[in-house]
Amino acid sequence: MRLGPILAAAVAVAIAGSCWAAAPPPPGHPNPRLQAALRQPTKNGWIFVHLEGDPATIGYQHGYLLAPEIADTQRTIAAVLAQDTKKDWAFFRSAAEQILWPRIESEYREELQGIVEGLQARRVKLDLWDIVALNAWLELGAYYVPWLQKTPVPVPERCSAFIATGSYTKSGEIVFGHNAWTGYAEGARWNIIFDIQPTKGFRLLMDGMAGLIHSGDDFVISASGLMITETTISHFAGFDPSGIAEFVRARKAAQYADSIDSFARIIVEGNNGGYANNWLLGDRKTGEIASLELGLKNVTLQRTTDGYFAGSNTPVNPKLIAEETTFDPADKSSSPNARRIRWEQLMAEHKGKIDVALARTFLGDHLDSLTGQTDPNERTLCGHIDLSPRGLPGWVGPYAPAGAVQAKVADAKMAEQMRLEASMGHSCGLHFRASAFLRRRPAYRPLRPHLKDLPGQPWTMFTTATSPDRLY
Repeated sequence: MRLGPILAAAVAVAIAGSCWAAAPPPPGHPNPRLQAALRQPTKNGWIFVHLEGDPATIGYQHGYLLAPEIADTQRTIAAVLAQDTKKDWAFFRSAAEQILWPRIESEYREELQGIVEGLQARRVKLDLWDIVALNAWLELGAYYVPWLQKTPVPVPERCSAFIATGSYTKSGEIVFGHNAWTGYAEGARWNIIFDIQPTKGFRLLMDGMAGLIHSGDDFVISASGLMITETTISHFAGFDPSGIAEFVRARKAAQYADSIDSFARIIVEGNNGGYANNWLLGDRKTGEIASLELGLKNVTLQRTTDGYFAGSNTPVNPKLIAEETTFDPADKSSSPNARRIRWEQLMAEHKGKIDVALARTFLGDHLDSLTGQTDPNERTLCGHIDLSPRGLPGWVGPYAPAGAVQAKVADAKMAEQMRLEASMGHSCGLHFRASAFLRRRPAYRPLRPHLKDLPGQPWTMFTTATSPDRLY
């Protein structure tokens, strides 16, 4: 898909006009724990929050500033998990307490407890196990439950992404982009931009969900110079209950790693197999990029200073494919393989020209590599499962309300300046209207309480706050 001149101009205007100038904080605020925090008004579907301080303070600010969104997100995730696993929320609270909490280190325990305190200050009745379970929903539902029941099921295919450097990019420096695939109910709530300035470790700019201490879909820019994203490993099965929760390892690696090697070391240590991903990493200081395929039994790290890595949920290592998945690399009709082929086509066609503008275009691409036709569906980089009569086998059925729900892009220069561009909804601009969809697809009416409109929104620039105000 290529942007027409009118749409391209609109995108440029939206990006150019979207940075905020924050006013100095007013003196003498009655709650000192909120003194350094800010919440900006919703911008093109996104909520921007700045969190700053020690772990407990960051958590409190998070819970307080996003209290209504956390309560709404928890209700939706509980409904989604119940639909997918036939387990009630009490089951996931118990797993959070008994399986995950004993292996969460003190720093992140304090942050999670801080979120609860912030919620309590806003009279939201969620407790610690609600918040831990919410943070772990991606690994508990699709990894822990099948392991516990000894009935492996295909892991949902989530996300399309790429990272490129050297002769593949216009500047010779790193460019990367990612769009998140999930159900539209939960995806409409993946709309937070976090600017986190901890007392220890590196400042982070990332997208995320209200209540999560990690990005979740994982698009992170670190002040260390790292550029971080991932896509899940398709048809993966495996979980180690004695390991450390993936959400803890992902947050810790983003916060403390200053190189590709240190990121790999941190996220591999205590690996529980939950939310198994192919991590796409870049170090803007060196121009090096990497693919870290993190299975439970097999870990593969590839790296280059001249090339690209693309993610479409396709597992890479043949040994991992054989031992840890039921994936068929030869099936060109499957969503992961069709998207992998499309990434290869785009990288070859645009070698030497890839920049942020092209990255935006890639993430809105509707060419189906199997048919060669422009046809938004489950096989296109911008996923529209709701338009597919096939659905996405192993995850959701025909015309299910699922697919790409938002997108992010950045290059090395932007990462140095702690900036990213983000688009809420389908970045191609196609709108999802919940009421109209439910009239056409009555089978999905049980989702009515949680399904919201997901309009395509303009690309918007976000950067770290410099002078926090208090818009909460």
